[in-house]
Amino acid sequence: MSHADLLALFAHFASLSPLAIGGALGTSPEMHRYLVDERAWMSHTQFVDSIALAQAAPGPNILFVTLLGWQAGGAAGALVATVGMLLPSSLICFYGNRLQVAHRDARLARAIRRGLAPIAIGLTLSAGWIIAVANDTDWKLALLTLAALGFYLFSRRNPLWLIGAGALAGATGLI
Repeated sequence: MSHADLLALFAHFASLSPLAIGGALGTSPEMHRYLVDERAWMSHTQFVDSIALAQAAPGPNILFVTLLGWQAGGAAGALVATVGMLLPSSLICFYGNRLQVAHRDARLARAIRRGLAPIAIGLTLSAGWIIAVANDTDWKLALLTLAALGFYLFSRRNPLWLIGAGALAGATGLI
């Protein structure tokens, strides 16, 4: 990967950083479009596997960004993608929190807090949609996805049960 490619990777992830409301995973559809469709730096399978591996590993959810950067450009790509995703949003949070503390009861501060919640939910749902549509290659996987969604929406149980059920379905050969 050339220096120009690394700079482009940094700029793209830095532009996504302020949009990562509710977490970086919400911007994964755009990351997929850029890394897989536009630049062809990785395959769709590599993209999805990077997210799955990072989500299964202990640590912060942002790990998938590092893995995507690694897939795209090795160690330099991992560093550039991670810094690009973390730096702008961290600066916004730092200065935004200072303003919010100083003007906690201001009408604008309340409106921003109320307005960001539905954006975070929508971005997270779009990431789930991209991953589910791409991975539901047969009716068994689609049925498992729908069952997991129903369990999540209508059950008060811990979502870790879904991981266990998926592991059991895979171990027994159901999927």
